[in-house]
Amino acid sequence: MPATKDTDSASRWVGGFEASNPAFAYPNPDLSSLDMLGNLDNINLLDRQQDVLWPQFSWETDPGAADPRRCYQMFAPDISRIGYTSEGRVYSIICPQQGACVSSIGCMNVEVTVTGQRGWVDEDTKTMAADMSVVGKIWFSPSAKQNFLVRLLWKHFADSGLPFPSSKEDAIVVKTCLPGHPDQKVFPLRSGETSSFPIPEFARHKAVAWDVANLQVEIREIVPSGNDEVDRFNQLVLDVFNVGSGNMLKCGNILTWDVWFTPPGPVNRTEWCQHAEKWRTSIDADHGSPDGPGTDAQYFDGTKFEPGKALLEEEEQKFYAYLKDHFT
Repeated sequence: MPATKDTDSASRWVGGFEASNPAFAYPNPDLSSLDMLGNLDNINLLDRQQDVLWPQFSWETDPGAADPRRCYQMFAPDISRIGYTSEGRVYSIICPQQGACVSSIGCMNVEVTVTGQRGWVDEDTKTMAADMSVVGKIWFSPSAKQNFLVRLLWKHFADSGLPFPSSKEDAIVVKTCLPGHPDQKVFPLRSGETSSFPIPEFARHKAVAWDVANLQVEIREIVPSGNDEVDRFNQLVLDVFNVGSGNMLKCGNILTWDVWFTPPGPVNRTEWCQHAEKWRTSIDADHGSPDGPGTDAQYFDGTKFEPGKALLEEEEQKFYAYLKDHFT
């Protein structure tokens, strides 16, 4: 039976895995001796977990400019978490999701999807080290079908027998890599806040969080679908998403996030599987997250990010051009 109480022997913290190999130690943990494992392959081994109640993301809205206009946004809370054994070996990491609405095409969902992970947690020292591989995924939420433009395109794809990004299963998939190394798909999650740039106080949770860790990924190209028409459309969607979100998933941009954890506790393995399945299919921006929505994207001074109207109109015209090509 799954452990449900801290008094259950299977769920008690034991520790020691972090010391099982000298290479695992800080300041430069080397986890390469561990296999990169599928994220849902070893749920039956999980004993302990830490929830990420505050997933704080940051990116440059105008990368390469003299003032890149960095944004900060908390994704939907209480979705992501890290799971490990009583000894501290990590076997599963669930990453954040967030809804994003763009006036011209409606609401979409964006998720950081874990494709592989390995690592350790030490509750005694409040430290952890993990390696991850992830992709970004974008898909339309159900309410987007209320948009006339999206409704026409949705029907066109259905009539043509082509996948439309209306579910996570058919999502637009965006590659990532270790920043500056396009051939490296694995990147580190390490203890502490990021030191790459200043962090505003509204994006910090030291007074309430148990622990914090950080990671950075470089955004790359869309994974080709194998169909030129689908690829062209998916690029249009990604382009308008980037205009509406401030280039969050623009190729070459660096997406950073600090994950602020709640105190550790036992895993209920049945609930873990249900939790993962519930959000694996779709968070649906219309329905929200279990603990409420995330925050709006903001600059360091707290000013809310607002997409440029002219740019949005320019991207919207590309959708109409796409429609014209396929309906006339």
